Amino acid sequence: MKLLPALVLAVATIVAASLIGEGLTDLRTGDRYVTVKGLAEREVEADLALWPLHFVASGTTLQQAREEARVSREAIFAFIERHDIDAQQVELQRLNVNDTAANPYRSGDTEPRFIINQTLMVRSTEIERIRDTAQAVGELLDAGVVLSSDYGPSGPIYLFNRLNEIKPTMIAEATAAARESAEQFARDANADIGTLRRANQGVFEIRARDQAAGIPEEQQPIKTVRVVTTIEYYLD
Repeated sequence: MKLLPALVLAVATIVAASLIGEGLTDLRTGDRYVTVKGLAEREVEADLALWPLHFVASGTTLQQAREEARVSREAIFAFIERHDIDAQQVELQRLNVNDTAANPYRSGDTEPRFIINQTLMVRSTEIERIRDTAQAVGELLDAGVVLSSDYGPSGPIYLFNRLNEIKPTMIAEATAAARESAEQFARDANADIGTLRRANQGVFEIRARDQAAGIPEEQQPIKTVRVVTTIEYYLD
């Protein structure tokens, strides 16, 4: 009678081992793939320059502050026209008037009473002209214009807007690089590249070409566009 339970247990063990073995075989077959990355980089030049010119004017009366702001504004337009920048490329973006007497936390008399902050935005596709003109910004200081960086960057920012034009070519380059890496891996493993298992295009990044401390990407007209694709291939 004891022989039957032992026989049943032995058969169950054999069946279980067989199922586990088949499962491991399927797992090994499913795991026969390689994950590779492909990199594509391209150096590009900005196609749009935005140059916010922030200036401050003040006075003991509102009329005095307005007159100082007018003089500064005219000096800025004269400066940009002197450097062959079309005045139509300049627009008013910010105008703020502060009456210091309205501040409930002031102590004693505050001079000056009225402070005007104004921003003139230069928008141009002439990158080199903007770069050269920005180098001569000291002329504004000589003209008595009080420039401020309290409301944003103190110099031009450069943007690259043609990313969609170069995306297809760069994706193709990155995919080809990934395929080359996969083929090399397959050769080293005595295998062949099979069908595509999974692909991830990756995110396009726009970086500064020169990794200079304290100079962010948007202040550099020459940039590097970078994308890394991740692709999985089955191995035969």
